[in-house]
Amino acid sequence: MAGDREAFAVLVTKYSDPLFRHALNMTGSPDVAEDIMQASFIKAYSHLGEVRGRFDAWIFRIVANGCKDWLKNIRRSHVSYEEDDQPSHLTTPDEELDRSELRVDLDWALGQLSPSLREAFVMKHVEGRSYEEMADMLDSTVGALKMRVHRAREALQALLEEKYA
Repeated sequence: MAGDREAFAVLVTKYSDPLFRHALNMTGSPDVAEDIMQASFIKAYSHLGEVRGRFDAWIFRIVANGCKDWLKNIRRSHVSYEEDDQPSHLTTPDEELDRSELRVDLDWALGQLSPSLREAFVMKHVEGRSYEEMADMLDSTVGALKMRVHRAREALQALLEEKYA
């Protein structure tokens, strides 16, 4: 039993960062992302004997489903994301203000998407995953994911055009 725990601890260490980033991108909250991660790893440990195929795809689906469940259960009109920690290349306060406003509007628009469209958009355009990798992790087809990403882009464009009209 101690060996199982040690081996599982290695898996937790290996996959925590990318799974946390995904949960954070989906929920917009570090605290919620951490809660989903903890619940997901507990569930994974309890059901470790049920793994079929790749562990990383299996644990990703557990985290992704936790994010979707959280998104379904929350009622909100605005999602606030933490500011990214990339240094800004903008030089003037006006450019910084425009960037902040654009980020707020994009966050709002992402929050209006269904969880499945949001997930596909985040995986492709925020996390930079390939369609093949997404298909493997979500147990879907490349064609279906391309359509979800396309629909997400169209919905975001419509929402932002409406806001700026």
